[in-house]
Amino acid sequence: MMNADRPVVAEGSTVCSVVDALIRSRRTVRAFRPTPVPKSEVAEILDVARCAPSNSNTQPWSVHVLAGESKRQLSEALALSHERNELPPSRHFPDDLPAACASRQTDFGARYYAALGIDRNDAPARNRQSGRNLCFFDAPVGLIFTIDSRLTKHSWADCGMFLQTLMIAAKARGLDTCPQVSFVRYEPLISEFLRLPSTQSIVCGMSLGYADTDAAVNDLGMPREPVENFSVFWGFDARG
Repeated sequence: MMNADRPVVAEGSTVCSVVDALIRSRRTVRAFRPTPVPKSEVAEILDVARCAPSNSNTQPWSVHVLAGESKRQLSEALALSHERNELPPSRHFPDDLPAACASRQTDFGARYYAALGIDRNDAPARNRQSGRNLCFFDAPVGLIFTIDSRLTKHSWADCGMFLQTLMIAAKARGLDTCPQVSFVRYEPLISEFLRLPSTQSIVCGMSLGYADTDAAVNDLGMPREPVENFSVFWGFDARG
Protein backbone atom coordinates (compact mmCIF):
# COMPACT_ATOMS: atom_id res chain seq x y z
CA MET A 1 0.00 0.00 0.00
CA MET A 2 1.41 3.38 -1.00
CA ASN A 3 1.16 6.16 1.53
CA ALA A 4 1.63 9.87 0.88
CA ASP A 5 3.42 10.21 4.22
CA ARG A 6 6.15 7.75 3.30
CA PRO A 7 9.63 9.24 2.83
CA VAL A 8 10.37 10.18 -0.76
CA VAL A 9 13.34 8.27 -2.20
CA ALA A 10 15.25 10.33 -4.74
CA GLU A 11 15.93 8.75 -8.10
CA GLY A 12 19.39 7.22 -8.18
CA SER A 13 19.67 6.93 -4.40
CA THR A 14 21.84 4.09 -3.16
CA VAL A 15 20.67 1.56 -0.59
CA CYS A 16 23.07 3.09 1.93
CA SER A 17 21.75 6.61 1.42
CA VAL A 18 18.14 5.46 1.76
CA VAL A 19 18.77 3.45 4.93
CA ASP A 20 20.94 6.19 6.42
CA ALA A 21 18.26 8.80 5.71
CA LEU A 22 15.60 6.67 7.40
CA ILE A 23 17.70 6.16 10.52
CA ARG A 24 18.65 9.83 10.73
CA SER A 25 15.05 10.94 10.22
CA ARG A 26 13.65 8.84 13.07
CA ARG A 27 12.42 10.97 15.95
CA THR A 28 10.73 10.17 19.24
CA VAL A 29 7.22 11.50 18.68
CA ARG A 30 4.95 12.57 21.56
CA ALA A 31 2.02 14.10 19.65
CA PHE A 32 0.11 12.10 17.04
CA ARG A 33 -2.66 12.65 14.53
CA PRO A 34 -5.79 10.49 15.00
CA THR A 35 -5.40 8.88 11.56
CA PRO A 36 -5.94 5.11 11.98
CA VAL A 37 -3.21 2.61 11.11
CA PRO A 38 -4.53 -0.60 9.49
CA LYS A 39 -3.84 -3.88 11.27
CA SER A 40 -2.28 -5.17 8.04
CA GLU A 41 0.33 -2.40 8.10
CA VAL A 42 1.23 -3.06 11.73
CA ALA A 43 1.55 -6.76 10.92
CA GLU A 44 3.80 -5.88 7.98
CA ILE A 45 6.06 -3.83 10.26
CA LEU A 46 6.27 -6.68 12.77
CA ASP A 47 7.04 -9.08 9.94
CA VAL A 48 10.10 -6.98 9.11
CA ALA A 49 11.08 -6.51 12.76
CA ARG A 50 11.16 -10.26 13.39
CA CYS A 51 14.28 -10.38 11.21
CA ALA A 52 16.22 -8.62 13.99
CA PRO A 53 19.17 -10.60 15.35
CA SER A 54 19.07 -12.46 18.65
CA ASN A 55 21.50 -14.63 20.58
CA SER A 56 21.36 -18.18 19.15
CA ASN A 57 18.14 -17.16 17.35
CA THR A 58 16.20 -17.27 20.63
CA GLN A 59 13.88 -14.40 19.55
CA PRO A 60 12.93 -13.59 23.17
CA TRP A 61 10.36 -10.87 22.42
CA SER A 62 6.58 -10.86 22.60
CA VAL A 63 4.33 -7.98 21.50
CA HIS A 64 0.78 -6.99 22.44
CA VAL A 65 -0.75 -4.58 19.91
CA LEU A 66 -3.64 -2.43 21.09
CA ALA A 67 -6.03 -0.19 19.19
CA GLY A 68 -9.59 1.05 19.48
CA GLU A 69 -11.57 0.03 22.55
CA SER A 70 -8.83 -2.19 23.97
CA LYS A 71 -6.31 0.64 23.96
CA ARG A 72 -8.87 3.04 25.42
CA GLN A 73 -9.74 0.70 28.30
CA LEU A 74 -6.11 0.05 29.20
CA SER A 75 -5.23 3.75 28.95
CA GLU A 76 -8.12 4.74 31.22
CA ALA A 77 -7.10 2.18 33.84
CA LEU A 78 -3.49 3.37 33.71
CA ALA A 79 -4.52 7.04 33.92
CA LEU A 80 -6.58 6.32 37.02
CA SER A 81 -3.68 4.54 38.67
CA HIS A 82 -1.39 7.43 37.76
CA GLU A 83 -3.83 9.93 39.25
CA ARG A 84 -4.05 7.95 42.48
CA ASN A 85 -0.27 7.51 42.56
CA GLU A 86 -0.87 4.06 44.00
CA LEU A 87 2.21 2.22 42.67
CA PRO A 88 5.83 2.80 43.63
CA PRO A 89 7.88 4.60 40.97
CA SER A 90 10.06 2.41 38.81
CA ARG A 91 13.78 3.13 38.68
CA HIS A 92 14.84 3.87 35.12
CA PHE A 93 18.35 4.87 36.16
CA PRO A 94 20.67 4.21 39.12
CA ASP A 95 21.08 6.83 41.82
CA ASP A 96 24.69 7.35 40.73
CA LEU A 97 23.93 7.99 37.06
CA PRO A 98 27.30 8.61 35.33
CA ALA A 99 28.01 12.30 34.92
CA ALA A 100 27.99 12.27 31.11
CA CYS A 101 24.61 10.50 31.04
CA ALA A 102 23.23 12.80 33.73
CA SER A 103 24.27 15.86 31.74
CA ARG A 104 22.50 14.60 28.63
CA GLN A 105 19.41 13.70 30.67
CA THR A 106 19.29 17.24 32.10
CA ASP A 107 19.64 18.72 28.62
CA PHE A 108 16.77 16.55 27.37
CA GLY A 109 14.53 17.67 30.23
CA ALA A 110 15.22 21.34 29.53
CA ARG A 111 14.40 20.95 25.84
CA TYR A 112 11.36 18.77 26.46
CA TYR A 113 9.58 20.97 28.98
CA ALA A 114 10.50 24.14 27.11
CA ALA A 115 8.83 22.77 23.96
CA LEU A 116 5.71 22.08 26.02
CA GLY A 117 5.76 25.47 27.75
CA ILE A 118 6.13 23.80 31.16
CA ASP A 119 8.36 25.28 33.83
CA ARG A 120 10.64 22.53 35.13
CA ASN A 121 9.72 23.59 38.67
CA ASP A 122 6.01 23.10 37.96
CA ALA A 123 5.67 19.61 39.43
CA PRO A 124 1.89 19.25 38.84
CA ALA A 125 2.24 20.14 35.15
CA ARG A 126 5.16 17.78 34.75
CA ASN A 127 3.15 15.02 36.41
CA ARG A 128 0.22 15.61 34.04
CA GLN A 129 2.57 15.44 31.08
CA SER A 130 4.08 12.23 32.41
CA GLY A 131 0.56 10.80 32.49
CA ARG A 132 0.27 11.46 28.75
CA ASN A 133 2.53 8.46 28.23
CA LEU A 134 -0.26 6.22 29.44
CA CYS A 135 -2.64 7.10 26.60
CA PHE A 136 0.19 6.45 24.15
CA PHE A 137 0.20 10.20 23.44
CA ASP A 138 -3.11 9.66 21.61
CA ALA A 139 -1.45 7.54 18.93
CA PRO A 140 -3.89 5.18 17.19
CA VAL A 141 -1.78 2.12 18.07
CA GLY A 142 -0.09 1.16 21.32
CA LEU A 143 2.34 -1.70 21.77
CA ILE A 144 3.49 -3.45 24.93
CA PHE A 145 6.68 -5.53 24.69
CA THR A 146 7.38 -8.38 27.08
CA ILE A 147 10.14 -10.89 27.71
CA ASP A 148 10.46 -14.04 29.79
CA SER A 149 11.68 -12.82 33.19
CA ARG A 150 14.02 -15.80 33.52
CA LEU A 151 16.25 -14.49 30.74
CA THR A 152 19.37 -12.38 31.33
CA LYS A 153 20.39 -8.88 30.27
CA HIS A 154 21.85 -10.32 27.08
CA SER A 155 18.38 -11.32 25.91
CA TRP A 156 17.12 -7.86 26.85
CA ALA A 157 19.73 -6.53 24.40
CA ASP A 158 18.05 -8.71 21.76
CA CYS A 159 14.77 -6.96 22.54
CA GLY A 160 16.49 -3.62 22.00
CA MET A 161 17.57 -4.68 18.53
CA PHE A 162 14.03 -5.86 17.78
CA LEU A 163 12.62 -2.50 18.92
CA GLN A 164 15.04 -0.51 16.78
CA THR A 165 14.30 -2.65 13.73
CA LEU A 166 10.57 -2.12 14.28
CA MET A 167 10.98 1.65 14.55
CA ILE A 168 12.98 1.86 11.33
CA ALA A 169 10.45 -0.36 9.51
CA ALA A 170 7.68 1.95 10.74
CA LYS A 171 9.56 5.06 9.62
CA ALA A 172 10.02 3.54 6.15
CA ARG A 173 6.21 3.47 5.93
CA GLY A 174 5.76 7.07 7.02
CA LEU A 175 4.86 6.13 10.59
CA ASP A 176 6.44 7.47 13.76
CA THR A 177 7.05 5.93 17.16
CA CYS A 178 7.80 6.67 20.78
CA PRO A 179 9.44 3.91 22.88
CA GLN A 180 8.28 4.34 26.49
CA VAL A 181 9.67 2.84 29.69
CA SER A 182 6.93 4.66 31.65
CA PHE A 183 4.67 1.61 31.36
CA VAL A 184 7.00 -0.51 33.50
CA ARG A 185 5.73 1.16 36.67
CA TYR A 186 2.25 -0.18 35.90
CA GLU A 187 3.35 -3.75 35.25
CA PRO A 188 0.88 -5.34 37.75
CA LEU A 189 -2.07 -3.58 36.15
CA ILE A 190 -0.93 -4.21 32.56
CA SER A 191 -0.14 -7.86 33.29
CA GLU A 192 -3.66 -8.38 34.60
CA PHE A 193 -5.25 -6.57 31.66
CA LEU A 194 -3.25 -8.55 29.08
CA ARG A 195 -3.52 -11.78 31.08
CA LEU A 196 0.24 -12.25 31.00
CA PRO A 197 1.72 -15.39 32.55
CA SER A 198 3.77 -14.82 35.68
CA THR A 199 6.98 -15.52 33.74
CA GLN A 200 6.52 -12.46 31.49
CA SER A 201 8.05 -9.07 32.33
CA ILE A 202 7.29 -5.80 30.58
CA VAL A 203 10.21 -4.33 28.67
CA CYS A 204 8.51 -1.12 27.57
CA GLY A 205 5.58 0.27 25.62
CA MET A 206 5.52 2.12 22.32
CA SER A 207 3.24 4.60 20.60
CA LEU A 208 2.79 4.16 16.85
CA GLY A 209 1.06 6.44 14.37
CA TYR A 210 1.38 9.57 12.26
CA ALA A 211 3.21 12.49 13.84
CA ASP A 212 1.49 15.80 14.40
CA THR A 213 4.00 17.88 12.48
CA ASP A 214 2.72 21.11 14.04
CA ALA A 215 3.60 20.03 17.59
CA ALA A 216 6.81 21.66 18.86
CA VAL A 217 7.46 18.68 21.14
CA ASN A 218 8.08 16.55 18.04
CA ASP A 219 11.01 18.72 16.98
CA LEU A 220 13.30 18.84 19.99
CA GLY A 221 16.46 18.60 17.88
CA MET A 222 18.19 16.32 20.36
CA PRO A 223 21.97 16.38 19.86
CA ARG A 224 24.05 13.24 19.47
CA GLU A 225 27.64 12.78 20.56
CA PRO A 226 30.18 12.70 17.71
CA VAL A 227 31.70 9.33 16.87
CA GLU A 228 35.09 10.22 18.36
CA ASN A 229 33.47 10.80 21.77
CA PHE A 230 32.28 7.23 22.18
CA SER A 231 34.49 5.12 19.89
CA VAL A 232 38.00 3.72 20.15
CA PHE A 233 39.50 2.29 16.95
CA TRP A 234 42.15 -0.42 17.18
CA GLY A 235 44.40 -1.83 14.49
CA PHE A 236 43.39 0.46 11.62
CA ASP A 237 45.86 2.03 9.23
CA ALA A 238 46.67 5.56 10.40
CA ARG A 239 45.53 6.88 7.02
CA GLY A 240 42.00 5.61 7.71
